[in-house]
Amino acid sequence: MINAADGRPRIVITGMGAMTPLGDTNDFWQSLANGKSGIKQITQFDPQDLAVQIAGEVDFEPSDFIERKTARRMSRASQIALIAAKMALQDANLDPDQVRQEGDRVAVSVGTVIAGFDTLVDTAYQYTYHGRKPFPTALINGLPNIPGYYVSLELGATGSLTTITTACASGTQSIGYGMELIRSGKADMVFAGGVDCLIRKEVIAAFDAMTVLARSDIYPPEKASRPFDQDRQGFVLGEGAGFLVLESLQHADDRQAMIYAELLGHAASSDAQHISTPDEEGIGAQNAMRWALQDAQMNPDQIDYINAHGTGTRINDPTETKAIKKVFGQAAYKIPISSTKSMIGHCMGASGTVEAIACVKSIQAECLHPTINLENPDPECDLDYVPNYARQVKIRTALSNSFGLGGQNACLVLGKI
Repeated sequence: MINAADGRPRIVITGMGAMTPLGDTNDFWQSLANGKSGIKQITQFDPQDLAVQIAGEVDFEPSDFIERKTARRMSRASQIALIAAKMALQDANLDPDQVRQEGDRVAVSVGTVIAGFDTLVDTAYQYTYHGRKPFPTALINGLPNIPGYYVSLELGATGSLTTITTACASGTQSIGYGMELIRSGKADMVFAGGVDCLIRKEVIAAFDAMTVLARSDIYPPEKASRPFDQDRQGFVLGEGAGFLVLESLQHADDRQAMIYAELLGHAASSDAQHISTPDEEGIGAQNAMRWALQDAQMNPDQIDYINAHGTGTRINDPTETKAIKKVFGQAAYKIPISSTKSMIGHCMGASGTVEAIACVKSIQAECLHPTINLENPDPECDLDYVPNYARQVKIRTALSNSFGLGGQNACLVLGKI
């Protein structure tokens, strides 16, 4: 159905699938609402020689979801992306036959920082140091676009297949791109997702060299991710995947789909400043938020909740706080804000999609999940971050922020329908 104000089709969410350190979609939400942390000691390798030994890992057995021979060839990112997409398919009350019938009108959009990194590194290591001949498809399965390939293949979706890599904003921009495909008439349905699996020694050592990771030598793992707290040390690395099924409202109504929420607007911007440090005034973040509101044809005072980027780094949290104040003015002090990363860590390219799912669940349940471990608020971070305990609040609209390395900023506006 068409939005009478601007003639654009309305975009709705009809399915969701998530693989997170707190479990699948429903377990993820229940744990968030209960303030439960998914941060633990790393189990994918022995981390004893690292200064940082904690992360938010996804606990799963690939062969429970994917044929064993196929799973063995896939990167970990491809595995959990495919699983999350299949969950979203089922949640939308669809099956692959239905999708194949509309194949050219069904698109796949995936955001990632560097999916397939594990396959490339392991293959190079085995060849360089042990002389083991690479598996014939090792290079291909290490490419960042391959999770999208597996999703497209499984669904029989022959419309646009796109991989977006804009650092920590990737998942959010993937959803925004999916919106534009439907708005422009190039698709009726989009499986929009994000994925990353970067819990690796090389990655953790590199982030630790940047002094942006929280360490477990001061706090136990579940207490280490402390967004907006004065004693925060940095972010905790996580992994995961999330997928949303996006449809035009007309398409969803025609198939009598259950609708979770509406996507109202999106935007992206660049800091054009330092490669890893956000602009001190948060101008890029301000622009992304303002433009997303403009795209949604909404005023700042119409936002009921903000899901913060909220990484827990020394610089990001006060910068995001400042940007929110600039956009929302005095109303910023009345808008509840929370950080999903306080419980699952920073899942990189998956963050935006699983946080969008958290927003949808918040709207549905009329419940805001807390920012846990907020015990000693930073005076520079003086907004309402829903500290430590969930809150029952009626929410009609939510803003979701994603700000990434390279000055990448992206925002979504979601609403009750």
